[in-house]
Amino acid sequence: MKTAAPEFHQWLVALRREIHRQPELAFKEFDTTALIRRELERIGAQVETFSDITGAVGILEGSADGPTIGLRADIDALPLQELNEVDYRSTRDGVMHACGHDAHTTIMLGVARRLVDSGLLSTLRGKVKFLFQPAEEGVAGAQAMIERGVLEDPHVERVIAGHVGPNLPAGRVGVAYGQAYASADRFEVTITGAGTHGARPDEGADPIVAGANFVTACQTIVSRNVKPTHPAVVTLGRFQAGQASNIIPQTAVLEGTIRALSPEVRQKLIDRLQEIAAGIGTTFGVDCKFVLQQGVPPLINDEQVARDMADAAAAVVGEDNVVVESPTMGAEDFGLFCADRPGAMIRLGCGNRARGLVHPLHSPRFDMDEKVLEVGVDVFVEAVRRFLA
Repeated sequence: MKTAAPEFHQWLVALRREIHRQPELAFKEFDTTALIRRELERIGAQVETFSDITGAVGILEGSADGPTIGLRADIDALPLQELNEVDYRSTRDGVMHACGHDAHTTIMLGVARRLVDSGLLSTLRGKVKFLFQPAEEGVAGAQAMIERGVLEDPHVERVIAGHVGPNLPAGRVGVAYGQAYASADRFEVTITGAGTHGARPDEGADPIVAGANFVTACQTIVSRNVKPTHPAVVTLGRFQAGQASNIIPQTAVLEGTIRALSPEVRQKLIDRLQEIAAGIGTTFGVDCKFVLQQGVPPLINDEQVARDMADAAAAVVGEDNVVVESPTMGAEDFGLFCADRPGAMIRLGCGNRARGLVHPLHSPRFDMDEKVLEVGVDVFVEAVRRFLA
């Protein structure tokens, strides 16, 4: 494995901790965007920000004409109270970098600095375009950036990204070929019946009973409507109705999420939920309104880009430390970039069991072995070098 100079590693750690101390929620990453601009301008990169959203784009040019490769980092944090007792813990109540976006941002800024400081940039043909994206956490900030033309001018030919993962020890890299992350959509069902006294249910139309049947019917979608070899998830996370034990309420509200690894299964889940909602309305004499809040598509890694990333990682950490990853039912809006251009996201191990760094993403105790920072920089620098050599 390549090893960063001590001062470069110290800079990476200090930068990641600076970002970690000042987490910001989706589309409110003003300080983070300013920090990104500061670091990009220090190395002489071209920098673009936006008048209406947070986030930034940085461009480095090689010494000759050639293709453009895009490197994406997400920059937002989660609405979570950090429980770690460390000197770099979040200084903002109820906001925490619990998904590693502080590391992602640091790694890509490190790649930019390494390309310039090492002189490697002057040997490359083409351009490196850094996409520092806001609002990954459930808001699909990738779409906002795509709509603002970040994949053009210059035209990005392939796009790559990484995500830290505590399930892998620091120093290991995971690569999925093809399906990598699931789609994620939310839905809400509002059932309106007729309220009445609990002693006279025949005089009303009970939305709780109708809602309970909706929940039960949803359990058959994956087991009976989707092929057993095709992963899918239907989860109901909220069922709210009523205020007293002896009153049948007027309305019930249910909310849930659906996940799939292919566009076809994603559409099947949506169609069946709509059909079940319509059937519940007819069966129980209630109005059953189904509303889909469309999220992100599946993230499908381009197999050639994934192979290239695996080769670059092997050159850095050794073939024995590059593992094939199974798809996850978690979601990533980087899939929107991959739906537009050939792309791939790799997993960068950040766990360290001996130090107790085993807490999962989105945990208030999530932290990482900061060795992942220099590993990430080395892998992405190598990927850029190979593509633009």
